[in-house]
Amino acid sequence: MSDLPEVKPPVVTPVRVVIGLCLLAPFVAMLWVGSYTKTDPAFIGIPFFYWYQLLWVPLSTVLTVIAYQLWRRDQRARTSAKGGADA
Repeated sequence: MSDLPEVKPPVVTPVRVVIGLCLLAPFVAMLWVGSYTKTDPAFIGIPFFYWYQLLWVPLSTVLTVIAYQLWRRDQRARTSAKGGADA
């Protein structure tokens, strides 16, 4: 047995901050209604209020996929680091 304390990876890492920002951005964008309560600029006859909200549907999907991929990569790295330390 070793007298050295077990070194655990930090819980908050830059990757996890990016994951949080990817998941938080759609909520902030939709909850800050004052930023998009206007009709101009219109896009193909659709007022800004509507097309802005509809734009966030695919943006939210892309950001969620990015967050998921980063999370999987982070989990694999943590698992391999933990497995390498035990060996």
